[in-house]
Amino acid sequence: MPTIQPQIHSLGDSRAGSTEMAALYAELLSLREEVAEEAGAAFTEQLQAKDLDASETRRTLNLLHYLALRRRDLRPLQRRLMVQGLSSLGRLEGRVLPTLDAVLATLAPHADTTTPHARPNEDTFFFGEAALAREAERLLGAAPAHRRGRIMVTLPGDAAGRPEFIEDLVRRGMNIARINSAHDDPECWLAMAGHVRAAAQKFGSPVKILMDIAGPKIRTEKVLPEKKLKLQLGDMLRLVANGEPFLDNEVKASASVSLPEIVTRLSIGDRVRYDDGKLEGTVEALTRGEALIRVNRCKTGGTRLKPEKGLNLPDTVLGLSPLTAKDETDLATVVTCADMIGYSFVSRPEDIDLLEAALEKLPPRKTPLGLVAKIEHPQAVHNLPALIAAAAGSHRPFGVMIARGDLAAELGFERVAEMQEEILWICEAASVPTIWATQVLEDLVKDGLPSRGEMTDAAMAARAECVMLNKGPAVAEAVELLDYLLAKMDEHMVKKTPMLRALNSW
Repeated sequence: MPTIQPQIHSLGDSRAGSTEMAALYAELLSLREEVAEEAGAAFTEQLQAKDLDASETRRTLNLLHYLALRRRDLRPLQRRLMVQGLSSLGRLEGRVLPTLDAVLATLAPHADTTTPHARPNEDTFFFGEAALAREAERLLGAAPAHRRGRIMVTLPGDAAGRPEFIEDLVRRGMNIARINSAHDDPECWLAMAGHVRAAAQKFGSPVKILMDIAGPKIRTEKVLPEKKLKLQLGDMLRLVANGEPFLDNEVKASASVSLPEIVTRLSIGDRVRYDDGKLEGTVEALTRGEALIRVNRCKTGGTRLKPEKGLNLPDTVLGLSPLTAKDETDLATVVTCADMIGYSFVSRPEDIDLLEAALEKLPPRKTPLGLVAKIEHPQAVHNLPALIAAAAGSHRPFGVMIARGDLAAELGFERVAEMQEEILWICEAASVPTIWATQVLEDLVKDGLPSRGEMTDAAMAARAECVMLNKGPAVAEAVELLDYLLAKMDEHMVKKTPMLRALNSW
Protein backbone atom coordinates (compact mmCIF):
# COMPACT_ATOMS: atom_id res chain seq x y z
CA MET A 1 0.00 0.00 0.00
CA PRO A 2 1.50 3.40 -0.94
CA THR A 3 2.51 5.72 1.89
CA ILE A 4 0.94 9.16 1.92
CA GLN A 5 3.55 11.75 2.78
CA PRO A 6 2.44 14.52 5.14
CA GLN A 7 2.28 18.02 3.70
CA ILE A 8 4.75 20.46 5.28
CA HIS A 9 3.51 24.06 5.17
CA SER A 10 6.03 26.89 5.21
CA LEU A 11 5.64 30.45 6.45
CA GLY A 12 5.50 31.50 2.79
CA ASP A 13 2.50 29.23 2.23
CA SER A 14 0.72 30.85 5.18
CA ARG A 15 1.39 34.35 3.87
CA ALA A 16 0.20 33.40 0.41
CA GLY A 17 -2.94 31.93 1.93
CA SER A 18 -3.63 35.12 3.88
CA THR A 19 -3.09 37.21 0.76
CA GLU A 20 -5.57 35.03 -1.16
CA MET A 21 -8.12 35.25 1.67
CA ALA A 22 -7.80 39.05 1.70
CA ALA A 23 -8.27 39.17 -2.07
CA LEU A 24 -11.30 36.90 -1.86
CA TYR A 25 -12.79 39.00 0.91
CA ALA A 26 -12.39 42.24 -1.07
CA GLU A 27 -13.88 40.70 -4.23
CA LEU A 28 -16.82 39.16 -2.38
CA LEU A 29 -17.56 42.35 -0.42
CA SER A 30 -17.57 44.37 -3.65
CA LEU A 31 -19.89 41.81 -5.24
CA ARG A 32 -22.23 41.91 -2.25
CA GLU A 33 -22.50 45.71 -2.32
CA GLU A 34 -23.12 45.79 -6.09
CA VAL A 35 -25.86 43.14 -5.85
CA ALA A 36 -27.59 44.91 -2.95
CA GLU A 37 -27.43 48.27 -4.73
CA GLU A 38 -28.79 46.95 -8.04
CA ALA A 39 -31.61 45.03 -6.37
CA GLY A 40 -32.54 47.98 -4.16
CA ALA A 41 -32.73 50.32 -7.14
CA ALA A 42 -34.89 47.82 -9.06
CA PHE A 43 -37.22 47.41 -6.09
CA THR A 44 -37.63 51.18 -5.69
CA GLU A 45 -38.28 51.66 -9.40
CA GLN A 46 -40.65 48.75 -9.99
CA LEU A 47 -42.19 47.63 -6.71
CA GLN A 48 -42.05 50.40 -4.11
CA ALA A 49 -45.64 51.42 -4.83
CA LYS A 50 -47.01 47.88 -4.49
CA ASP A 51 -48.84 46.92 -1.33
CA LEU A 52 -46.47 44.12 -0.26
CA ASP A 53 -46.39 42.71 3.25
CA ALA A 54 -43.10 42.06 5.07
CA SER A 55 -42.74 38.48 3.84
CA GLU A 56 -43.58 39.39 0.22
CA THR A 57 -41.03 42.21 0.39
CA ARG A 58 -38.26 39.91 1.66
CA ARG A 59 -39.04 37.23 -0.92
CA THR A 60 -39.20 39.73 -3.80
CA LEU A 61 -35.96 41.40 -2.72
CA ASN A 62 -34.21 38.03 -2.60
CA LEU A 63 -35.41 37.37 -6.15
CA LEU A 64 -33.96 40.71 -7.25
CA HIS A 65 -30.70 39.91 -5.44
CA TYR A 66 -30.55 36.58 -7.26
CA LEU A 67 -31.17 38.15 -10.66
CA ALA A 68 -28.46 40.75 -10.02
CA LEU A 69 -26.00 38.08 -8.88
CA ARG A 70 -26.67 35.71 -11.78
CA ARG A 71 -26.02 38.40 -14.37
CA ARG A 72 -22.37 37.84 -13.48
CA ASP A 73 -20.13 34.89 -14.26
CA LEU A 74 -19.36 33.50 -10.81
CA ARG A 75 -17.36 30.46 -11.91
CA PRO A 76 -13.83 31.78 -11.18
CA LEU A 77 -14.83 33.14 -7.76
CA GLN A 78 -16.69 29.96 -6.90
CA ARG A 79 -13.66 27.76 -7.61
CA ARG A 80 -11.35 29.94 -5.51
CA LEU A 81 -13.77 29.77 -2.57
CA MET A 82 -14.03 25.98 -2.90
CA VAL A 83 -10.26 25.61 -2.56
CA GLN A 84 -10.49 27.42 0.77
CA GLY A 85 -13.21 25.04 1.99
CA LEU A 86 -15.86 27.76 1.91
CA SER A 87 -19.37 28.00 0.45
CA SER A 88 -19.37 27.49 -3.30
CA LEU A 89 -22.35 29.84 -3.74
CA GLY A 90 -23.95 27.06 -5.78
CA ARG A 91 -27.03 26.66 -3.59
CA LEU A 92 -27.97 30.20 -2.58
CA GLU A 93 -31.23 30.61 -4.53
CA GLY A 94 -33.37 31.14 -1.44
CA ARG A 95 -30.74 33.09 0.57
CA VAL A 96 -28.54 35.33 -1.56
CA LEU A 97 -27.36 38.02 0.87
CA PRO A 98 -27.32 35.67 3.90
CA THR A 99 -24.97 33.32 2.02
CA LEU A 100 -22.66 36.15 0.96
CA ASP A 101 -22.71 37.56 4.51
CA ALA A 102 -21.89 34.16 6.03
CA VAL A 103 -18.90 33.70 3.72
CA LEU A 104 -17.70 37.25 4.37
CA ALA A 105 -17.90 36.67 8.13
CA THR A 106 -15.74 33.55 7.76
CA LEU A 107 -13.21 35.27 5.48
CA ALA A 108 -12.86 38.46 7.53
CA PRO A 109 -10.56 37.14 10.34
CA HIS A 110 -8.24 35.56 7.76
CA ALA A 111 -8.14 38.85 5.86
CA ASP A 112 -7.30 40.71 9.11
CA THR A 113 -10.44 42.84 8.91
CA THR A 114 -14.00 43.04 10.16
CA THR A 115 -17.06 42.79 7.96
CA PRO A 116 -19.77 45.48 8.00
CA HIS A 117 -22.41 42.74 7.62
CA ALA A 118 -23.21 40.51 10.59
CA ARG A 119 -23.19 36.76 10.20
CA PRO A 120 -26.84 35.70 9.74
CA ASN A 121 -28.48 33.54 12.38
CA GLU A 122 -30.17 30.28 11.42
CA ASP A 123 -33.65 31.79 11.05
CA THR A 124 -32.37 34.52 8.74
CA PHE A 125 -30.24 32.11 6.72
CA PHE A 126 -33.10 29.69 6.09
CA PHE A 127 -35.91 32.26 5.77
CA GLY A 128 -36.38 31.56 2.04
CA GLU A 129 -36.56 27.82 2.61
CA ALA A 130 -39.20 28.24 5.32
CA ALA A 131 -41.13 30.75 3.18
CA LEU A 132 -41.19 28.35 0.24
CA ALA A 133 -42.56 25.54 2.42
CA ARG A 134 -45.21 27.90 3.77
CA GLU A 135 -46.22 29.17 0.32
CA ALA A 136 -46.36 25.63 -1.06
CA GLU A 137 -48.74 24.63 1.74
CA ARG A 138 -50.93 27.70 1.12
CA LEU A 139 -51.28 26.86 -2.56
CA LEU A 140 -50.96 23.08 -2.80
CA GLY A 141 -52.03 21.90 0.64
CA ALA A 142 -49.98 20.12 3.27
CA ALA A 143 -47.40 17.67 2.01
CA PRO A 144 -47.76 14.01 3.08
CA ALA A 145 -45.61 12.98 6.03
CA HIS A 146 -43.36 10.73 3.92
CA ARG A 147 -42.58 13.10 1.02
CA ARG A 148 -42.20 16.81 0.32
CA GLY A 149 -43.68 16.82 -3.19
CA ARG A 150 -47.36 16.64 -4.02
CA ILE A 151 -48.86 14.55 -6.82
CA MET A 152 -51.36 16.14 -9.20
CA VAL A 153 -53.48 14.06 -11.59
CA THR A 154 -55.41 15.29 -14.62
CA LEU A 155 -58.90 13.79 -14.48
CA PRO A 156 -60.53 12.42 -17.64
CA GLY A 157 -64.06 13.56 -18.46
CA ASP A 158 -65.55 10.17 -17.66
CA ALA A 159 -64.37 10.56 -14.04
CA ALA A 160 -67.61 12.52 -13.54
CA GLY A 161 -69.42 9.19 -13.51
CA ARG A 162 -66.71 7.12 -11.81
CA PRO A 163 -66.36 8.10 -8.15
CA GLU A 164 -64.58 4.81 -7.45
CA PHE A 165 -61.81 5.81 -9.92
CA ILE A 166 -61.17 9.06 -8.02
CA GLU A 167 -61.26 7.19 -4.69
CA ASP A 168 -58.54 4.87 -6.00
CA LEU A 169 -56.36 7.82 -6.99
CA VAL A 170 -56.70 9.39 -3.54
CA ARG A 171 -56.00 6.06 -1.82
CA ARG A 172 -52.80 5.62 -3.85
CA GLY A 173 -51.48 9.11 -3.14
CA MET A 174 -53.08 11.81 -5.29
CA ASN A 175 -52.91 15.19 -3.49
CA ILE A 176 -54.34 17.49 -6.18
CA ALA A 177 -56.95 16.79 -8.87
CA ARG A 178 -56.70 18.79 -12.08
CA ILE A 179 -59.83 19.55 -14.12
CA ASN A 180 -59.27 21.03 -17.57
CA SER A 181 -62.11 23.33 -18.58
CA ALA A 182 -61.00 23.12 -22.23
CA HIS A 183 -62.98 19.87 -22.20
CA ASP A 184 -66.46 18.81 -20.99
CA ASP A 185 -68.90 21.22 -19.32
CA PRO A 186 -69.76 22.79 -15.92
CA GLU A 187 -72.04 19.90 -14.95
CA CYS A 188 -69.19 17.47 -15.53
CA TRP A 189 -66.67 19.65 -13.66
CA LEU A 190 -68.94 20.00 -10.65
CA ALA A 191 -69.51 16.24 -10.54
CA MET A 192 -65.76 15.54 -10.61
CA ALA A 193 -65.12 18.13 -7.92
CA GLY A 194 -67.82 16.58 -5.74
CA HIS A 195 -66.26 13.12 -6.08
CA VAL A 196 -62.85 14.54 -5.14
CA ARG A 197 -64.21 16.18 -1.99
CA ALA A 198 -66.06 13.01 -1.01
CA ALA A 199 -62.98 10.81 -1.53
CA ALA A 200 -60.80 13.20 0.47
CA GLN A 201 -63.26 13.08 3.36
CA LYS A 202 -63.55 9.28 3.16
CA PHE A 203 -59.79 8.75 3.47
CA GLY A 204 -59.12 11.71 5.76
CA SER A 205 -56.64 13.01 3.18
CA PRO A 206 -56.94 16.65 2.12
CA VAL A 207 -57.04 16.94 -1.68
CA LYS A 208 -56.95 20.25 -3.53
CA ILE A 209 -58.58 20.97 -6.89
CA LEU A 210 -56.92 22.90 -9.69
CA MET A 211 -59.06 24.01 -12.63
CA ASP A 212 -57.42 25.16 -15.84
CA ILE A 213 -59.15 27.78 -17.90
CA ALA A 214 -58.72 27.04 -21.60
CA GLY A 215 -57.38 30.30 -23.00
CA PRO A 216 -57.30 30.86 -26.76
CA LYS A 217 -57.21 27.63 -28.77
CA ILE A 218 -54.29 27.57 -31.22
CA ARG A 219 -55.15 24.43 -33.15
CA THR A 220 -55.91 22.88 -36.48
CA GLU A 221 -59.58 22.38 -37.34
CA LYS A 222 -60.65 20.79 -40.62
CA VAL A 223 -57.87 19.01 -42.50
CA LEU A 224 -57.30 17.68 -46.03
CA PRO A 225 -56.78 15.08 -47.24
CA GLU A 226 -59.00 12.99 -45.02
CA LYS A 227 -57.14 9.82 -46.01
CA LYS A 228 -54.08 8.75 -44.01
CA LEU A 229 -51.46 10.75 -45.90
CA LYS A 230 -48.23 11.54 -44.01
CA LEU A 231 -46.24 14.69 -44.60
CA GLN A 232 -42.55 14.14 -45.34
CA LEU A 233 -39.50 16.41 -45.40
CA GLY A 234 -39.82 18.96 -48.18
CA ASP A 235 -43.61 18.67 -48.51
CA MET A 236 -45.75 21.80 -48.59
CA LEU A 237 -48.55 22.48 -46.08
CA ARG A 238 -51.22 25.20 -46.39
CA LEU A 239 -52.88 26.87 -43.37
CA VAL A 240 -56.12 28.77 -44.03
CA ALA A 241 -57.28 31.60 -41.78
CA ASN A 242 -60.93 31.46 -42.83
CA GLY A 243 -63.02 29.14 -44.95
CA GLU A 244 -62.32 25.60 -46.08
CA PRO A 245 -58.88 24.05 -46.50
CA PHE A 246 -57.93 23.16 -50.08
CA LEU A 247 -55.19 21.40 -52.04
CA ASP A 248 -53.44 21.90 -55.36
CA ASN A 249 -50.61 20.29 -57.29
CA GLU A 250 -47.91 21.67 -54.99
CA VAL A 251 -49.66 21.37 -51.62
CA LYS A 252 -50.08 17.88 -50.14
CA ALA A 253 -52.03 18.84 -47.02
CA SER A 254 -54.09 21.77 -45.77
CA ALA A 255 -55.84 22.80 -42.55
CA SER A 256 -58.14 25.52 -41.34
CA VAL A 257 -57.26 26.98 -37.94
CA SER A 258 -59.10 27.88 -34.76
CA LEU A 259 -58.05 31.55 -34.80
CA PRO A 260 -57.36 33.68 -37.93
CA GLU A 261 -54.39 35.38 -36.17
CA ILE A 262 -52.47 32.10 -36.35
CA VAL A 263 -52.18 32.70 -40.10
CA THR A 264 -52.57 36.45 -40.61
CA ARG A 265 -49.69 37.40 -38.26
CA LEU A 266 -47.12 35.05 -39.74
CA SER A 267 -44.11 36.39 -41.64
CA ILE A 268 -41.87 34.78 -44.25
CA GLY A 269 -39.30 32.63 -42.44
CA ASP A 270 -41.37 32.12 -39.27
CA ARG A 271 -41.33 28.62 -37.86
CA VAL A 272 -44.54 26.65 -37.32
CA ARG A 273 -44.60 23.56 -35.08
CA TYR A 274 -47.44 21.05 -35.06
CA ASP A 275 -48.61 18.65 -32.33
CA ASP A 276 -45.92 19.27 -29.67
CA GLY A 277 -43.18 19.44 -32.27
CA LYS A 278 -43.97 16.24 -34.19
CA LEU A 279 -43.61 18.38 -37.32
CA GLU A 280 -41.85 21.68 -37.98
CA GLY A 281 -41.94 23.87 -41.05
CA THR A 282 -40.98 27.34 -42.24
CA VAL A 283 -43.30 29.86 -43.88
CA GLU A 284 -42.29 30.21 -47.53
CA ALA A 285 -45.19 32.20 -48.97
CA LEU A 286 -48.11 34.30 -47.75
CA THR A 287 -51.25 35.32 -49.57
CA ARG A 288 -54.35 36.92 -48.13
CA GLY A 289 -55.61 34.55 -45.45
CA GLU A 290 -53.21 31.73 -46.37
CA ALA A 291 -49.73 30.58 -45.41
CA LEU A 292 -47.62 28.02 -47.29
CA ILE A 293 -45.22 26.13 -45.06
CA ARG A 294 -42.34 23.89 -46.13
CA VAL A 295 -41.79 20.88 -43.85
CA ASN A 296 -38.18 20.75 -42.60
CA ARG A 297 -38.53 18.39 -39.65
CA CYS A 298 -40.91 15.51 -38.92
CA LYS A 299 -41.10 12.04 -37.43
CA THR A 300 -39.31 9.21 -39.18
CA GLY A 301 -41.78 7.86 -41.71
CA GLY A 302 -43.70 11.13 -41.82
CA THR A 303 -46.36 12.92 -39.78
CA ARG A 304 -50.09 12.78 -40.40
CA LEU A 305 -52.08 16.02 -40.23
CA LYS A 306 -55.09 15.71 -37.91
CA PRO A 307 -57.81 18.06 -36.61
CA GLU A 308 -57.74 19.46 -33.06
CA LYS A 309 -53.95 19.37 -32.77
CA GLY A 310 -51.89 22.20 -31.29
CA LEU A 311 -49.87 24.71 -33.30
CA ASN A 312 -46.90 26.61 -31.89
CA LEU A 313 -45.47 29.73 -33.52
CA PRO A 314 -42.19 30.46 -31.69
CA ASP A 315 -41.20 33.42 -33.93
CA THR A 316 -44.61 35.10 -34.16
CA VAL A 317 -46.13 37.64 -31.78
CA LEU A 318 -49.84 36.83 -31.87
CA GLY A 319 -51.01 39.52 -29.44
CA LEU A 320 -53.82 37.31 -28.14
CA SER A 321 -55.51 37.94 -24.82
CA PRO A 322 -54.98 34.95 -22.51
CA LEU A 323 -58.54 35.39 -21.21
CA THR A 324 -61.34 34.59 -23.65
CA ALA A 325 -65.10 35.15 -23.36
CA LYS A 326 -65.48 31.43 -22.63
CA ASP A 327 -62.92 31.70 -19.84
CA GLU A 328 -64.80 34.56 -18.20
CA THR A 329 -67.99 32.47 -18.27
CA ASP A 330 -66.15 29.41 -16.92
CA LEU A 331 -64.72 31.42 -14.02
CA ALA A 332 -68.16 31.43 -12.39
CA THR A 333 -67.86 27.63 -11.99
CA VAL A 334 -64.15 27.69 -11.15
CA VAL A 335 -64.62 29.93 -8.12
CA THR A 336 -67.30 27.63 -6.69
CA CYS A 337 -65.45 24.32 -6.89
CA ALA A 338 -61.68 24.90 -7.26
CA ASP A 339 -58.93 25.78 -4.80
CA MET A 340 -56.68 27.20 -7.50
CA ILE A 341 -56.87 28.27 -11.12
CA GLY A 342 -54.44 27.29 -13.88
CA TYR A 343 -53.83 30.31 -16.11
CA SER A 344 -52.77 29.38 -19.66
CA PHE A 345 -50.98 31.71 -22.11
CA VAL A 346 -50.03 34.16 -19.35
CA SER A 347 -46.93 36.04 -20.49
CA ARG A 348 -47.03 39.65 -19.20
CA PRO A 349 -47.73 41.25 -15.81
CA GLU A 350 -50.80 42.88 -17.40
CA ASP A 351 -52.22 39.38 -17.91
CA ILE A 352 -52.28 38.90 -14.12
CA ASP A 353 -54.15 42.20 -13.77
CA LEU A 354 -56.62 41.07 -16.45
CA LEU A 355 -57.51 37.92 -14.52
CA GLU A 356 -57.77 39.82 -11.23
CA ALA A 357 -60.24 42.23 -12.84
CA ALA A 358 -62.37 39.32 -14.06
CA LEU A 359 -62.33 37.66 -10.62
CA GLU A 360 -63.39 40.94 -9.00
CA LYS A 361 -66.72 40.70 -10.81
CA LEU A 362 -67.56 37.37 -9.16
CA PRO A 363 -68.95 36.75 -5.66
CA PRO A 364 -66.26 36.76 -2.95
CA ARG A 365 -64.91 33.48 -1.56
CA LYS A 366 -64.28 32.47 2.04
CA THR A 367 -60.72 31.49 1.12
CA PRO A 368 -58.57 33.12 -1.58
CA LEU A 369 -58.40 31.33 -4.91
CA GLY A 370 -54.86 30.22 -5.67
CA LEU A 371 -53.25 31.16 -8.99
CA VAL A 372 -50.93 28.94 -11.03
CA ALA A 373 -49.21 30.65 -13.95
CA LYS A 374 -48.52 28.14 -16.71
CA ILE A 375 -45.18 29.02 -18.28
CA GLU A 376 -45.55 27.90 -21.89
CA HIS A 377 -43.99 30.54 -24.14
CA PRO A 378 -40.63 32.34 -24.53
CA GLN A 379 -42.19 35.66 -23.52
CA ALA A 380 -43.46 34.10 -20.29
CA VAL A 381 -39.97 32.76 -19.53
CA HIS A 382 -38.43 36.16 -20.17
CA ASN A 383 -41.06 37.93 -18.04
CA LEU A 384 -41.15 35.36 -15.22
CA PRO A 385 -39.67 37.69 -12.54
CA ALA A 386 -42.20 40.38 -13.51
CA LEU A 387 -45.05 37.84 -13.39
CA ILE A 388 -43.96 36.78 -9.90
CA ALA A 389 -43.82 40.41 -8.77
CA ALA A 390 -47.28 41.10 -10.23
CA ALA A 391 -48.72 38.08 -8.43
CA ALA A 392 -47.16 39.16 -5.13
CA GLY A 393 -49.30 42.28 -5.19
CA SER A 394 -52.49 40.19 -5.33
CA HIS A 395 -51.72 38.50 -1.97
CA ARG A 396 -53.25 35.24 -3.20
CA PRO A 397 -51.45 31.86 -3.09
CA PHE A 398 -49.28 31.67 -6.21
CA GLY A 399 -47.28 29.05 -8.04
CA VAL A 400 -45.73 28.32 -11.43
CA MET A 401 -46.36 25.35 -13.69
CA ILE A 402 -43.44 24.38 -15.93
CA ALA A 403 -45.47 23.34 -18.99
CA ARG A 404 -42.70 21.40 -20.68
CA GLY A 405 -44.73 20.24 -23.67
CA ASP A 406 -45.49 23.72 -24.96
CA LEU A 407 -42.08 25.01 -23.85
CA ALA A 408 -40.37 22.34 -25.94
CA ALA A 409 -42.55 23.18 -28.94
CA GLU A 410 -41.93 26.92 -28.52
CA LEU A 411 -38.24 26.97 -27.54
CA GLY A 412 -37.10 23.79 -29.27
CA PHE A 413 -36.46 20.41 -27.66
CA GLU A 414 -32.77 21.23 -27.27
CA ARG A 415 -33.49 24.11 -24.87
CA VAL A 416 -36.31 22.79 -22.70
CA ALA A 417 -34.04 21.04 -20.15
CA GLU A 418 -32.02 24.23 -19.65
CA MET A 419 -35.14 26.34 -19.26
CA GLN A 420 -36.84 24.05 -16.75
CA GLU A 421 -33.74 24.31 -14.54
CA GLU A 422 -33.66 28.09 -14.74
CA ILE A 423 -37.37 28.34 -13.95
CA LEU A 424 -36.83 26.14 -10.88
CA TRP A 425 -34.01 28.43 -9.71
CA ILE A 426 -35.91 31.68 -10.28
CA CYS A 427 -38.95 30.36 -8.42
CA GLU A 428 -36.87 29.09 -5.52
CA ALA A 429 -35.24 32.52 -5.25
CA ALA A 430 -38.72 34.04 -4.90
CA SER A 431 -40.02 31.23 -2.61
CA VAL A 432 -42.63 30.37 -5.25
CA PRO A 433 -43.76 26.70 -5.46
CA THR A 434 -43.41 24.95 -8.81
CA ILE A 435 -45.36 22.22 -10.61
CA TRP A 436 -43.35 19.92 -12.89
CA ALA A 437 -45.73 19.07 -15.75
CA THR A 438 -46.09 17.30 -19.10
CA GLN A 439 -45.28 13.69 -19.96
CA VAL A 440 -44.15 12.56 -16.51
CA LEU A 441 -44.22 8.73 -16.59
CA GLU A 442 -46.09 9.04 -19.90
CA ASP A 443 -45.34 5.51 -21.12
CA LEU A 444 -46.49 4.03 -17.83
CA VAL A 445 -49.68 6.12 -17.79
CA LYS A 446 -50.59 5.13 -21.35
CA ASP A 447 -49.15 1.64 -21.77
CA GLY A 448 -48.58 0.30 -18.25
CA LEU A 449 -44.77 0.10 -18.52
CA PRO A 450 -42.35 3.00 -17.84
CA SER A 451 -39.25 3.68 -19.90
CA ARG A 452 -35.86 3.99 -18.22
CA GLY A 453 -35.53 7.62 -19.23
CA GLU A 454 -38.87 8.67 -17.79
CA MET A 455 -38.05 6.98 -14.48
CA THR A 456 -35.02 9.25 -14.20
CA ASP A 457 -37.13 12.25 -15.22
CA ALA A 458 -39.71 11.43 -12.55
CA ALA A 459 -36.98 11.16 -9.92
CA MET A 460 -35.58 14.57 -10.92
CA ALA A 461 -39.11 16.00 -10.66
CA ALA A 462 -38.74 15.68 -6.87
CA ARG A 463 -37.05 19.11 -6.91
CA ALA A 464 -40.43 20.70 -7.62
CA GLU A 465 -43.15 21.10 -4.98
CA CYS A 466 -45.65 19.22 -7.14
CA VAL A 467 -45.51 16.75 -10.04
CA MET A 468 -48.35 16.43 -12.55
CA LEU A 469 -49.48 13.22 -14.24
CA ASN A 470 -51.67 13.28 -17.31
CA LYS A 471 -54.71 11.08 -17.79
CA GLY A 472 -54.34 7.56 -19.13
CA PRO A 473 -55.40 3.94 -18.53
CA ALA A 474 -52.67 3.22 -15.98
CA VAL A 475 -52.58 6.56 -14.19
CA ALA A 476 -53.45 4.97 -10.82
CA GLU A 477 -50.36 2.73 -11.07
CA ALA A 478 -48.31 5.80 -11.99
CA VAL A 479 -49.52 7.61 -8.85
CA GLU A 480 -48.37 4.71 -6.70
CA LEU A 481 -44.94 4.54 -8.35
CA LEU A 482 -44.46 8.31 -8.19
CA ASP A 483 -45.40 8.27 -4.50
CA TYR A 484 -42.53 5.82 -3.91
CA LEU A 485 -40.02 7.66 -6.12
CA LEU A 486 -40.62 11.07 -4.56
CA ALA A 487 -40.27 9.67 -1.04
CA LYS A 488 -36.98 7.95 -1.91
CA MET A 489 -35.52 11.03 -3.63
CA ASP A 490 -36.38 13.24 -0.64
CA GLU A 491 -33.87 11.20 1.36
CA HIS A 492 -31.14 12.13 -1.11
CA MET A 493 -31.81 15.68 -2.29
CA VAL A 494 -33.93 18.76 -1.64
CA LYS A 495 -33.80 21.23 -4.53
CA LYS A 496 -30.06 21.47 -5.36
CA THR A 497 -28.86 20.37 -1.93
CA PRO A 498 -27.61 16.79 -1.38
CA MET A 499 -28.85 15.41 1.94
CA LEU A 500 -25.92 12.96 2.37
CA ARG A 501 -27.98 10.08 3.68
CA ALA A 502 -25.92 6.98 4.43
CA LEU A 503 -25.52 4.83 1.30
CA ASN A 504 -26.51 1.22 1.84
CA SER A 505 -25.72 -0.30 -1.57
CA TRP A 506 -22.00 -0.76 -0.94
